[in-house]
Amino acid sequence: MTTTMHGPRRRALLAAGAGLVATAPAVRAQGFPERPITLLVPFATGGYNDRLARAMAPFLQKHIGQPVTVMNRPGGATVLGNTFFLQQPDDGYMMMVHSAAPFIPVSIITRNARYRVEDFFMINLPSRDATVLACAADKPIRTVEEVVASLRRDPRSLSVGIQPASADLVNFALFCQAHGIERSRVRVVTYDGGGPARNAIAGGVVDVGLVGAEGFLPIKERIRPLLIFSDEKSTDYPDAPILTEHARVAGFAPQFVEGSQRGFVVASRFVQAQPERYRILLQAVERATKDPDCIATLGGQQLATTWYGPEASNRAYRATSALMERYAELLRGN
Repeated sequence: MTTTMHGPRRRALLAAGAGLVATAPAVRAQGFPERPITLLVPFATGGYNDRLARAMAPFLQKHIGQPVTVMNRPGGATVLGNTFFLQQPDDGYMMMVHSAAPFIPVSIITRNARYRVEDFFMINLPSRDATVLACAADKPIRTVEEVVASLRRDPRSLSVGIQPASADLVNFALFCQAHGIERSRVRVVTYDGGGPARNAIAGGVVDVGLVGAEGFLPIKERIRPLLIFSDEKSTDYPDAPILTEHARVAGFAPQFVEGSQRGFVVASRFVQAQPERYRILLQAVERATKDPDCIATLGGQQLATTWYGPEASNRAYRATSALMERYAELLRGN
């Protein structure tokens, strides 16, 4: 059974969030904020979330009336950043820009993190990604079939770059399972963030790698996409085969999970304790996301600016969290 949120389901999420239009007073109501806002990114610099945070910061600053800075706190497959974030005061002066789904639930499953899925609340998750299996453009590998043949013959014949505790890891596990590859013997190289993983793939540091396809767009001429884990052709990589096609030829039932759902996150307890401040942050994120200048700027950097809103974003986050729990044994087996 294919598990994904592309196509009609993705359009349904967009429709669900489309009616959420801010109508409240100016964001500086009641004196908040009175000092800079921090965007915490629980990944290394250079990845999609880092680029999204830095690109959005000036537009958030415009619509919230205070400077907006970015802080990177990578480590432990986002456990360090998530834990640090939840230790901050519930005063609205910090938000996260995060691949919340699946990294938050997967960090709980694989790292025994001392927080819960319910501790985090999604303001908006504009980026909905798909895992891509890729190699550097100058590598001799030409097709996914070559990868399969090599790993079947000798699981240690290729190095595979991947982020731990990720949808990409689940997809790789399902891929190996479908092809009878001994995943425990594969030379897996882990990277703490999409940026480092993509750089390793594009630079030929690893033979192949699995990571979110959207983040490759600024450097896509440097990579060769071998397989997109999707049931729909990618407009960004029109020549790349998709999993459902590959599975049909290879003779197995396709299974995959959607890649990262990225965007703006706050603590659930902040929403409950400070509803007025939450409303101000929500308005600022929505207005910045819908700002024509922001749309043009982020579009030029191939970053998503879709406004789904809290209801649809939290629904997607919870659905992916439940899905990750279904694949808990695969994740723990890494």
